[in-house]
Amino acid sequence: MNRPSLRTRAMNLWLRRVEKPQLAREQDPLKLRRRFEQQARWFFRGPREAHYAPGERGGVVTLDVSAVDGDGDTVLLYLHGGAYVMGSPQTHKTMVARLCALAKCRAVLPDYRKAPEHPFPAAVEDAVAVYRALLDDVLDASQILIGGDSAGGGLALALLGEICRLGLDQPAGLFALSPLTDMTFTSRSIAENAEADALLPVSRTEDMKRYYLGDADPRDPRCSPLFADFTGACPVWLTVGDTEILRDDSVRLAERLDAQGVDVRLTVEHDLPHVWPMFHNTLPEARRSLEEIAGWITSRSTR
Repeated sequence: MNRPSLRTRAMNLWLRRVEKPQLAREQDPLKLRRRFEQQARWFFRGPREAHYAPGERGGVVTLDVSAVDGDGDTVLLYLHGGAYVMGSPQTHKTMVARLCALAKCRAVLPDYRKAPEHPFPAAVEDAVAVYRALLDDVLDASQILIGGDSAGGGLALALLGEICRLGLDQPAGLFALSPLTDMTFTSRSIAENAEADALLPVSRTEDMKRYYLGDADPRDPRCSPLFADFTGACPVWLTVGDTEILRDDSVRLAERLDAQGVDVRLTVEHDLPHVWPMFHNTLPEARRSLEEIAGWITSRSTR
């Protein structure tokens, strides 16, 4: 088991002492949103050649991202994280641009509707609408890959469940970074890693359910893809840290996907923070993970 780099250990310490207490204390979703947007502008930088353009797909506002000339035909549909309450294409565009530069693809980031103003199932409805629009835009579904992180990773997997349920053409593949797949929050790692997780406070899980789900069933596959039927789904790559409270959201889902005959790959990294590829400007592990994902995207898009 590889020991985290010195930079990662320092990042974990900062997250644990500054960010995690702030996430635990702040009760106003609008303030959480504004803080995340400000931090993204301060801390995250994309490639100099990156280009960002506003767009619209299926009635949903999107951000189109490209990073190299002639980025090819592959389109990455990327769903940002943020507990279904915060985050936006703006907070995640630099990481996605870095990935686009490495994989020589372009990306579409939906600004899907957020809770509490727009509770479940608004986000998954928007994701399906954008996917349907992309199917109309590209020559073949095999040119589309889906990605996401945290709640956005869960949303990406919920979208894949809907693709299977509705009989839509399958994308070339899907990857999810530290995804939230079970909104019952009953996995063992929720309790086991409550202290070890450098960023996510367990105390906010019930608030998240209240903001996003309201009275909806947390076992609905559209919010908890752990319970979805993925029979016939495209290949899936899940990656998570072993000290995350969401560790078992990936471990259990990988087991379910495998049981349903899906080609699934699970990578569990040691003591890396939640969605560590976001820190691609700082952490060597983040850059390495983006390079690995880019290689996987390239291998899927050339089949």
